[in-house]
Amino acid sequence: MKDGKKAEEIAVARFQLLSPLLEDGLDPAKLREMKAQLCVQTGLSERTLRRYLKEYHQDGFGGLKPKGKGRTNLCMSVSDELLDAAIGLRREVPSRSVSQIIQILEWEGKAKKGQIKRSTLQERFAQRGYSSRQMRMYTQSGVAARRFQKKHRNQLFQSDIKFGPYVFVGNSGTKVQAYLVAFIDDATRYVLHAAFYATLDKCIVIDCMRQVMQKYGVPEAVYFDNGKQFRNKWMIRTCSKLGIRLLYTAPYAAESKGKIERLNQTVDSFLAEFALEKEQTLDRLNELFQVWLSECYQNKPHSALGENTSPQMAYQCDPKPLRFVSTEVMANAFLHMETRKVDKAGCISFQGKKYEVGLSFIGRTVDVVYDPTDTMILTIEYPNHEPWTARELVIGERSGRRPSMPEHLGTIPADSSRLLAAAADKHKDRIDQITPAVRYDSVWKDGEGSV
Repeated sequence: MKDGKKAEEIAVARFQLLSPLLEDGLDPAKLREMKAQLCVQTGLSERTLRRYLKEYHQDGFGGLKPKGKGRTNLCMSVSDELLDAAIGLRREVPSRSVSQIIQILEWEGKAKKGQIKRSTLQERFAQRGYSSRQMRMYTQSGVAARRFQKKHRNQLFQSDIKFGPYVFVGNSGTKVQAYLVAFIDDATRYVLHAAFYATLDKCIVIDCMRQVMQKYGVPEAVYFDNGKQFRNKWMIRTCSKLGIRLLYTAPYAAESKGKIERLNQTVDSFLAEFALEKEQTLDRLNELFQVWLSECYQNKPHSALGENTSPQMAYQCDPKPLRFVSTEVMANAFLHMETRKVDKAGCISFQGKKYEVGLSFIGRTVDVVYDPTDTMILTIEYPNHEPWTARELVIGERSGRRPSMPEHLGTIPADSSRLLAAAADKHKDRIDQITPAVRYDSVWKDGEGSV
């Protein structure tokens, strides 16, 4: 199970590395230039990049998984002293590749030829914060954002979270703040899905994103800011599984996703109208918002789309076909996985609740696979066992029986103590090795000496 998760993590990292090369419409010269830049930045050879691309085009995401056994103990061959010397070389010239740094260390006699592997040093750099990508975050200077627009629908989706009004949720007597999550198509300005939620976590983004892809298919790329709701390992896993290029804005560069920011400003006019409503509930907020969105935005002519062209008209008239995936692939892409240890009652704690796993798994660590939008039922995985479901614990009036001890843990009958028998043999050997004392009065004769 652990090997499978490690292989999937490697595949995710490789897909994110290749994603800039997968964009449609790249001319051969631009593609060669991008490959050369990636080789310099990562230390990979062009042959390796070609192999990754070939495997991805042939087998999709699964083709990027390593074929052999996972590497172990990669960091053992690079001592801390040698790593500090390598970091010094990287800091002197941040553009130096990993291969160049290894060559310098070998020429200076600090490392033997072949002692340091490129992948090992690259991993250690990332652990210490000196990878080429991490270094570029502090060396690149900010530049003015240029306007851009994709040619066809579903080439790029933009998304953002907007703080909304305080509303009542259910029958509660207190108000909570609502948050708007919206996905907009870059080429047509069409709002694919937007809704207000009562919480601010990654689940609201995943829920909105899933509804978008179920209705309008899978995009070529998505564009987010650096909020923790967007920049997390679950988003990377989902996009990699679906073959979506994951793009993020530069820090403090909200203008780079101006389309979704402009939509947020337009929503302010709706919020001003909603403030006049007497029923301030989350359900009412979403109900009125969908009406306003349809009549005051989706079907209203947009100046950037041409005369008398609305976002909905532009999206529906675009000839580019939509790409849908099967229900199984979609469900698998949005699943999350975490590990939990089973307690003495045969249960696990998950998101503040108890779930029954099974008394036979007491003390073991299991994998929890779940849909973040529905945690009523969890799927439990354990090596050499078929996956099974776990439901939320229901506390009854009577306690359950403690499970009987497994046969392989029971005691074995014995006729005598092996410890005492071994101790007796050891004691006898110790006595036999003691040298008897010498009596000099039996050795010395009278007149020849005195004791």
